[in-house]
Amino acid sequence: MILVTGATGTIGSSTVKALKARGARFKVASRSPEKLQGSGVEAVLFDWDKLETYGSALQGVEKLFVLTPTTEKQAEYTQRLVDAAKKSGVKHIVKLSVMGADAEPGIMLGRLHKAGENAIKASGIAWTMLRPTFFMENFINFYGADPKKDSTVYLPHGQGKAAWVDGRDIGEVAAVVMTTPGHEGKTYDLTGPEALGAQEALDALGQAVGHKYTYVDVPEAAAQKAMTDMGASKWSVDGLMELNFIIKQGWSAALGTGVKDVLGRPPRSFSQYAKDFASGQR
Repeated sequence: MILVTGATGTIGSSTVKALKARGARFKVASRSPEKLQGSGVEAVLFDWDKLETYGSALQGVEKLFVLTPTTEKQAEYTQRLVDAAKKSGVKHIVKLSVMGADAEPGIMLGRLHKAGENAIKASGIAWTMLRPTFFMENFINFYGADPKKDSTVYLPHGQGKAAWVDGRDIGEVAAVVMTTPGHEGKTYDLTGPEALGAQEALDALGQAVGHKYTYVDVPEAAAQKAMTDMGASKWSVDGLMELNFIIKQGWSAALGTGVKDVLGRPPRSFSQYAKDFASGQR
């Protein structure tokens, strides 16, 4: 039995879909399991802030997929869940981390993920770390590329490139790692097959959906002010600005081999992601 945390987001939902395709036995952790009735998945009550929900959610679980909320408390959440997993007899933990988590001194979010990785490794439970780069889905989900009309995307990425990865590839890697042996003690860097700048990615997306997307490089101070004016916390703004900065510097352009290592095929390209999105296949 597998327990999937963070099951409703981009990567969690891709993982659930991939586990279904493999016929795996799994359940998802949710603060509102009643909302998932009729969805075709078993849901159990779990709240990161309520320790009393940990033990029951982990009952009968052998493998655990750890996808923590992006918050100042994520390292603490991971430690709590690892402690509960050890008590419950979990045999394998797969953590969704981030590429570059072991960089020194690293960015704030990277350090939080590294602390989570260290907690898992110190537990004595078999582990696998998945370290993806930035998601292709970000352009539509967060960056403002409107799939229904021409639009302008404002980002402080300069001319930096990133090896954007398709969330489906991450989910499929997670599903294989949790349903086949031989991945214990391994760390996989998950990227797409090429590094693209924002305009290159937007051109591929626009061509697929039939709209024109224009990238505008905005000054970092302006981006920071815009997020603050929208009510984002200082912690969130600082974290997002660090992520933007590493793209701008080109530090996210490196290609990883994790998708091919696990799935035996190359990762999906941005063009393929865009075509699949346009045709409703994702």
